[in-house]
Amino acid sequence: MTGGPVAGVVLAAGEGRRIGRPKALVVVAGERLADQAVATLRSGGCDPVLLVTGAAAVAVAGAHTVPNPDWRSGMASSLRVGLAALEAMPDPPDAAVVGLVDQPGIGPAVVRRLIGAYEAGARIAVATYGGHQRNPVLFARAIWSEVAASVTGDRGARDYLAAHADDVTEVECGDVADPADLDTADDVAAWGRRPR
Repeated sequence: MTGGPVAGVVLAAGEGRRIGRPKALVVVAGERLADQAVATLRSGGCDPVLLVTGAAAVAVAGAHTVPNPDWRSGMASSLRVGLAALEAMPDPPDAAVVGLVDQPGIGPAVVRRLIGAYEAGARIAVATYGGHQRNPVLFARAIWSEVAASVTGDRGARDYLAAHADDVTEVECGDVADPADLDTADDVAAWGRRPR
């Protein structure tokens, strides 16, 4: 049985080229994606929550903003910045749930399931949807340095997860969440038209 505080990290540094503005600032259902993502992690049980920014300076109540000066190099640099900021805290948390800013269909229930898997002993817990690994992902602190050293470009931790498949606990979340990414203006418009 593992326990201890679990942090949240929102990767929100991209410029959103296909949308036309940084995704963190995109408003869906009356709320910026950055605010939604932070609220999801906090409501799911993460504390503290870090918001890794880059293309836009974004501040969100309840989150510590961590700028990534190398954001143009891709998602991997934001993940490294977020994990390094957690490690540098006076009392670092024991694990971190890492989520993306552009998935408004991910709710607190997903985060709670990942934390539950960690509390049951998982060092890596990945949300799956219909058996397919997506985001968010939980990493125990013991492997943050390995993860940070392994990630490159815009692939996030995908290669690390594949190389450590035996250590990954898959947590099915398809019954409580929709992992769709909002990558284009059409995606945003379609999401806004969804019945709520």
